[in-house]
Amino acid sequence: MRIEPTTPYHSVQDALRVLETVARHPVGVTDTELARRTALDPGRLTALLRMLRREGYVERITGGAYVTGDTLRRLTSAHGRERALRDKLQHTLDRLRDAVGAAVYLSRYVDGEVRVTQYAAGPATPAVNEWVDFRCSAHATAVGKSLLTQLDHNGRRDHLSRHRMARLTSHTITSDKLLLSRLESQPPTVPVLDLQEYAVGTVCAAVPVTAGSSVGCLALSLPVRDAHRLRQAARTLNRSAAPVLLSMAL
Repeated sequence: MRIEPTTPYHSVQDALRVLETVARHPVGVTDTELARRTALDPGRLTALLRMLRREGYVERITGGAYVTGDTLRRLTSAHGRERALRDKLQHTLDRLRDAVGAAVYLSRYVDGEVRVTQYAAGPATPAVNEWVDFRCSAHATAVGKSLLTQLDHNGRRDHLSRHRMARLTSHTITSDKLLLSRLESQPPTVPVLDLQEYAVGTVCAAVPVTAGSSVGCLALSLPVRDAHRLRQAARTLNRSAAPVLLSMAL
């Protein structure tokens, strides 16, 4: 299955430029002035402003000017920032779950371990049954492989030296040499896949969402009967990662 590369990073960089400009104009700034100050194409700017308004980062006031929105004020405030960020990410994950029709997960690599920090699932989009601790199965999961691709070679070898590569299904890679080779050649903008490597009956895809020194990824899971949807779902996941990255970057 071939997954075409896309990346949300340029969207986040452009969105941050827009937010910085809006923040410097407390009484409001028009889209014409934003286009001039950010040097963004009008069509591109319109799409970014639509996303930023939807996510609550900017608001449009009387006269058509833009000011900072409530979400941005909460995320940039020292008081309650951690709770605000968690709530914002959960809201984004819930909406993304509905958009891709699959359970979605936000994971990070913290203190040398894989951690699923938040997820959104539901009756029609059940979460993966964690029958083997995700911390011990990075070699077999889309989440784990996506996080490992973001480490350097020594970081990957260190992780694998601490976690035995057990065979979880007949599709699981148990050769560290083969796994390291595949991780090395994985394009950073192409979703990492798990085709029944962790659990029989489940397929997954993951994309990196690294902000600064924080190594993270966004993933989805589908029952194998819906494997034909994985390509489109992974593409949607990647395109929709920008709001998650933006929240983490602020």
